[in-house]
Amino acid sequence: MTDRQLRLLRAAAASSIATVLAAVSHTVAGGAAPHPLLVVAMTVLLVPVAAVLIGVRPSRVRVALTVLVSQIAFHLVFALLGAPTAGLSGIGHQHHLDLAAFGPVAAVAAPDALMIGAHLVAAIVTIALLWRGESLIRAIAQWIVARLRSRATSVCLPHRRRPLPTSSAVPVLRTALATSLSRRGPPALV
Repeated sequence: MTDRQLRLLRAAAASSIATVLAAVSHTVAGGAAPHPLLVVAMTVLLVPVAAVLIGVRPSRVRVALTVLVSQIAFHLVFALLGAPTAGLSGIGHQHHLDLAAFGPVAAVAAPDALMIGAHLVAAIVTIALLWRGESLIRAIAQWIVARLRSRATSVCLPHRRRPLPTSSAVPVLRTALATSLSRRGPPALV
């Protein structure tokens, strides 16, 4: 895996884990539950930001900074957009987008201590998951590969050659082919 791919994978993991934990902590702290599409949109939109913040060689400071920036962005977007989880009525074939159809938009209020505490707990859990998660996944993958290799070597049996089949028709066929005359080739010009 190249450095760019690994960086993008780390950024996607950081963005998705931080988004889910931010949505859960925001809801547990008394905020409106964000719509699932909003959670997905925030995950996708913050992957490039997370890739820039985490860098090629992640450090604890960069991971913590990425998670804190993500938590703040998630809280602001969740608070600004409210909880558009009400039933979608009246949506038919329309050529314009009416945001009122997605539900009420909540007014932005200053976060209270419970909301800040919930987001900080979510940030700490996210940092721990991201910092130890990659090494845990690598250890599990190495264990699985080792188990598969040990199984593969224990199952392999030595290869034995089968004897060629013998038949009484083989000598007759050989003599018939040896005495045949081959006139293969292009026709002669006469």
